[in-house]
Amino acid sequence: MDPLSDVLSIIKTRHHVSGALDASGAWCVDFPKFDGVRFYAVVRGGGWLAVEGVPNPIRVQEGECFLFPNGQAFRAGSDLSLSPLDGFTIFQNVLEQGVITLNGGGEMFGISGLFTTDSDYASLLLGILPPVFLVHSAEDRAVLRWTIERLRHELTLPQPGASLVAQQLSTLVLVQAIRIHLKQSSANTVGWLAALGDKRISSAITAIHKNPGHPWTVEALGRQSGMSRTSFAVTFREIVGQSPMEYLTEWRMVLAKDRLTNTKDSIAEIAPSLGYESESAFSTAFKRVIGCSPRQYSRTRNLRTKGQGRELAAAPISSA
Repeated sequence: MDPLSDVLSIIKTRHHVSGALDASGAWCVDFPKFDGVRFYAVVRGGGWLAVEGVPNPIRVQEGECFLFPNGQAFRAGSDLSLSPLDGFTIFQNVLEQGVITLNGGGEMFGISGLFTTDSDYASLLLGILPPVFLVHSAEDRAVLRWTIERLRHELTLPQPGASLVAQQLSTLVLVQAIRIHLKQSSANTVGWLAALGDKRISSAITAIHKNPGHPWTVEALGRQSGMSRTSFAVTFREIVGQSPMEYLTEWRMVLAKDRLTNTKDSIAEIAPSLGYESESAFSTAFKRVIGCSPRQYSRTRNLRTKGQGRELAAAPISSA
């Protein structure tokens, strides 16, 4: 897989729900903070958004899409000074209804999608995205138009399999929005995501992700990028914010944590597959980066998983 697909897979983005709001007249709704990723697209009409952490209200228009990487709370409405409705209350039955109507609807139609992530890895992607990302150019809106229109169709005119189709379309909106952010991000943006916009550095990152167990050196990665060792090392640090070897080690540790959590692979199997000559060398690197030994990490994760399992087993079954 390519690096973005790798990271989306590792952070285990799971679609939570898609829904739509069809409103008219004077309206205002508060949407509480969501522990995950949220997108909001305006299919028809317009209005205003006030986003947590963003100083000024944002005017939204037909065709625009907003990505909230950290699920920020926001207020949407035709008039933000109105006493707001509680979004959690009015959307609690969105799974059954698909579309929530306010004041008869017909003027503004918006679509929202929610995604949960594995919090241990989410910062790989979400921590380097802005609090809110607006897709507003005509070219970029055209990229999203077909996907959002199909999502609107699935929500308003459901057919067999509509829920699964809506999930896949919502994921596609998320990936397309991130791609657009990559294209629009300024040259001063630092991080591995920004590096994917640089063909030379992207080649090195792709090589690392394709074969993390290879005995990479700065010189070898420089050759992947068509650059000299020195030029590559300087450029990589400027764009990514860390050295090539630091990035390689951190990515190996991300993969190691994922396997210790989600597979039955032993340390003896994990170590050589990630480029370490011995369990001892792997454990030393893991403890240096993560702060505990692989065995301690694995035990802690297993205890946490068992605790979550007991909580779920003891939880009452909702009749909603």
